[in-house]
Amino acid sequence: MTDFNSLGLASALTKTLQQNGFTAPTPIQDQAIPLALEGHDIMGLAQTGTGKTLAFGLPLMDKLLRIHGKPESKTVRALVLAPTRELVNQIADSLRTFTKQTPIKVNTVVGGQSIGRQIAMLNRGTDILVATPGRLIDLMERNAVKLETVRFLVLDEADQMLDLGFIHALRKIAPKLGQPRQTMLFSATMPKQMEEISRAYLTDPKRVQVAQSGKAADKVTQSVHFLDKGQKTSALREILSKDLSAPTIVFARTKHGAEKLMKQLVKDGYNAASIHGNKSQSQRDRAIKAFRDGETTVLVATDVAARGIDIPGVAYVINYELPDTPENYVHRIGRTARAGLEGEAIAFCSSDEMGQLRQIEKVMKISIPVAEGSGPAPKATAPAKPNGRGGKNRGGAKSRNHGERNARTAERPPNRKPRRTRRKRTAAAA
Repeated sequence: MTDFNSLGLASALTKTLQQNGFTAPTPIQDQAIPLALEGHDIMGLAQTGTGKTLAFGLPLMDKLLRIHGKPESKTVRALVLAPTRELVNQIADSLRTFTKQTPIKVNTVVGGQSIGRQIAMLNRGTDILVATPGRLIDLMERNAVKLETVRFLVLDEADQMLDLGFIHALRKIAPKLGQPRQTMLFSATMPKQMEEISRAYLTDPKRVQVAQSGKAADKVTQSVHFLDKGQKTSALREILSKDLSAPTIVFARTKHGAEKLMKQLVKDGYNAASIHGNKSQSQRDRAIKAFRDGETTVLVATDVAARGIDIPGVAYVINYELPDTPENYVHRIGRTARAGLEGEAIAFCSSDEMGQLRQIEKVMKISIPVAEGSGPAPKATAPAKPNGRGGKNRGGAKSRNHGERNARTAERPPNRKPRRTRRKRTAAAA
């Protein structure tokens, strides 16, 4: 069996791995680390919770340990871009575990925190900067950071950066980075637009894929409950009451909906908190810490948190509302069954969410097992009239075409234009 000692990492890193109980690399680490150490650009695809952070973090730290001297004022040697504040903090915390006994400095810049303190921190020089694109651009415009010294770029959860519109920010950042440069891109899903990013920012990349795109972790048990909208809250209470101590993440579609649901659960006696784009960074950090420490057992979240919660003990993920983007479902349920543990993902689906459910099943190439109720029956097609001229078209073909149009309409995400507006606000908040 492969161990970390055989991957060619610096002894300081392998020692820290042993001290923290890491005995063997995960499949994505086993395949990506040797290629990254050789200097190749990497396009990595793996399920959430499989160790992508160390897959890029270990070779990154290995290379930086071989560079002597401190970084100059305002300069950055390695840049890691992530779509949300929570994910930035998660990545930085993971990397700092391995840099405590080294001269490597890991810094973060995200929105919602004092930009003055971030400017002062950057002024001292940075080895690894983990950042959200929006705040990084703010700092670039203030001449607070110099990126021409960056020789390593990592795009983590790059598909969500696409989904949130960060591709425009990336186009502003990338030309400012140094050359030659090693670039690594990691994600849990690989939509078609990812090929565009690969061609634009990676040079002859090595593709590392240890999971089918859109596939959930093997130890996630999935189910769907077909419910009317008015039944969802009582169904949620019933599930939560079965095990009041089980750490559970409940996903809502909107910030307002998440906050309203959280307050209702607290009123009903459940130990709940919420995390969404309207919360300040300190509020979001406190909510995640309380959930991680077991002080809160129910965390109501929007998709802004889907990729920023790395807590191995999450027992249940409940999709109170289905996401508009099917790939987000994969990331939501990836919050459970992490680090080899088992977990359960439960979806509530009302009649107006059937389109989202069809798209989710299409992306995942599965039929989610039904735990309760049944989907709406397909509408009967009116029988063709027997008379010759135009009768068949009126009763048969025309009706079928009309049904097809309805199905296509149902599969489109609702409120398309407002949803784009919400995404822009979410990206800005990150």
